[in-house]
Amino acid sequence: MIAGSALLFAMATQAAPSGRQQIAGADWPGYGGGEGDTRYSPLAQIRQDNVASVGLVSQYDIDVGGSGLTAAVEHGGVVYFAIGQAVVHAVDPLTGTLLWKYDPEVGAVAGPEMRGAWGSRGMAYANGRVFVGTSDGRLIALDAKTGKLAWSAKTTEKGDGRYISGAPWVFKDKVVIGHGGADFAPVRGYVTAYDQKTGKQVWRFYTVPGNPAKGPDGAASDGAMAMAAKTWKGEWWKYGGGGTAWNAFSYDPKYNRLYIGTGNGTPWNQKIRSPGGGDNLFVCSIVAVDADTGKYIWHYQVNPGETWDYNAAHDMVLTDLMIGGRKRSVLLQAPKNGFFYVIDRETGKLISAETFAPQNWAQGIDKTTGRPIENPEARFPNGQVFTLFPSPYGAHGTPGMSFNPETGLVYLPAMFAGRAYVDPPSINGMTFVDGERFNTGIGIPPPVKMPPTSSALLAWNPTTQREIWRIPAAGMFAQGATATTAGKLVLQGHDDGRFTIRAADSGKLLWSFQAQASTTPQPITYLVKGRQYISIIAGGRVISARGVEQEWNYRTQRMQLLTFALGGKSKLPPPNTTVMPYLDDPALKIDTATAARGATDFADRCASCHGGAARSGGAAPDLPRSSIPMDADAFKAVLHDGVLTSRGMPRFAELSDAELEALRLYIRQRARELIAEQAKGTVKTQKGPDNGQ
Repeated sequence: MIAGSALLFAMATQAAPSGRQQIAGADWPGYGGGEGDTRYSPLAQIRQDNVASVGLVSQYDIDVGGSGLTAAVEHGGVVYFAIGQAVVHAVDPLTGTLLWKYDPEVGAVAGPEMRGAWGSRGMAYANGRVFVGTSDGRLIALDAKTGKLAWSAKTTEKGDGRYISGAPWVFKDKVVIGHGGADFAPVRGYVTAYDQKTGKQVWRFYTVPGNPAKGPDGAASDGAMAMAAKTWKGEWWKYGGGGTAWNAFSYDPKYNRLYIGTGNGTPWNQKIRSPGGGDNLFVCSIVAVDADTGKYIWHYQVNPGETWDYNAAHDMVLTDLMIGGRKRSVLLQAPKNGFFYVIDRETGKLISAETFAPQNWAQGIDKTTGRPIENPEARFPNGQVFTLFPSPYGAHGTPGMSFNPETGLVYLPAMFAGRAYVDPPSINGMTFVDGERFNTGIGIPPPVKMPPTSSALLAWNPTTQREIWRIPAAGMFAQGATATTAGKLVLQGHDDGRFTIRAADSGKLLWSFQAQASTTPQPITYLVKGRQYISIIAGGRVISARGVEQEWNYRTQRMQLLTFALGGKSKLPPPNTTVMPYLDDPALKIDTATAARGATDFADRCASCHGGAARSGGAAPDLPRSSIPMDADAFKAVLHDGVLTSRGMPRFAELSDAELEALRLYIRQRARELIAEQAKGTVKTQKGPDNGQ
């Protein structure tokens, strides 16, 4: 295990700003904000009547490569964030000064797990320490003042396919972490709680049952696993089962419970992993466990026997609502499947569920049983192709929603798209690296014409289960996470570079700032020296380019921590408007059959970072514009030998020379196609940001 390196800066600004007011909501210590994970701040210094005077206070230029889609946290006037491969930064937001930086050196030890763990989604602060997970499976605790390593715990086993990209959750004297990996390896999900001071494991809860022949797990989940095993068929454990808790948790101090949101089954297709059906607990579920012991209390499964990647690992909001004339302690979740759920926190029983986005997999949710009334055709029986809505990206992805107790509304980034599903013709010889094709027959054209993908910011009333207002946008990934405040504001970034503030009651645009890079990470707001500040990371890096709209150049866009306040006067320097041309070698002959094989491998291995159809929106280099695929030796050195792992580029040592050449020829073919489209005027080159509002 690599201990890492802390770069400590001896400067007067290393101490946190002093004179701070200690009031409720002054800090933003976790991924979901404060208690209840509402992403709501009670601060109201910035309001609808003065928000127009908000300006930039400082910017810190981030020089670490890799993904920037991460949520910052703040405590005591210091902003912390983990960028790229979990490189932790501590910054004074008043001046934009780096206080310390810690590099866990993930690239030196991470293997295939880097493919799914594109970077860190967030971190947490508690009791003088900051906590972060790494893609190679470590949970790390750092001293918040100095950045020195306090402890490091390996939460996974080497080569087991698990990785960490989600944020840790802190409560009382514990820190809890899950993991991902169920789309890439035969993984069985679990959640582990550690002592914040020592890093010693306190409890572990398995989210799906293991091989019954091996007996009990000797863990907090033993009794629950016996119950869950009755809902599986066949030899599911050979596939792992899935159910990974790769994203969100929520701690409930009222009941001293931790709520775990779990992911899809492994593989997606239930006919393969659990022939004969069954609910497959606790896949796609919200599971309540005792926070001290990890013992099972209740569960609610949003998709029994799930088969579409409709997981329930998305953010959960805890609050109180007046329902039926009495106050109810509720959990709110809008998972991928397009239904908005209101669940009783005490019992785990469904209160209500209504669609917030177009869906055709279910007629509705039975209010008595809490189970979906499924459309049988949605399980693509008898080899038929079914065009499913929402797509596996979901009607709500990882950008977090927020809840404002004053307006009573949830501010939800929603997505609208579909996908064709069908059983694969054969699973013989397929491996998990085949990704969705192993499970859904990816590449099958939909039998109906698909509408353009789009998205919207929805204001949703969870009490009445009705939409109040919406702000639509083109493109599926246009919406960033939201935060809301007592000033009746909604803060949100966008993939076109805008960072906006809207009226929480009406959705009216009150303020906008062009950040010169995607601003889809979570915005935060906090108080320092009696002044309210807002911070966001620009450079969130969109996955896929959208052609006629804004594209971001991975190599020239700035990645920055931006901080705003009333009266801020700072300005960003002019953007780098360098146009990166598509590259071609006219002498290269491309065999179309070989390139077609490369297209399949690209969809399986590369598109999640480099974009669909090899068009990146800035999450990774745009490969048709890169010189590396121009040279076969350089291409092999990157993909097969892993010379760029330190920059977040995974190694694919299993690829043969023939597979590498097929991938390379596909990228070269796409470059020629894009050059031709550009000549016809049907595709735009990369450009600087539109500074309009």
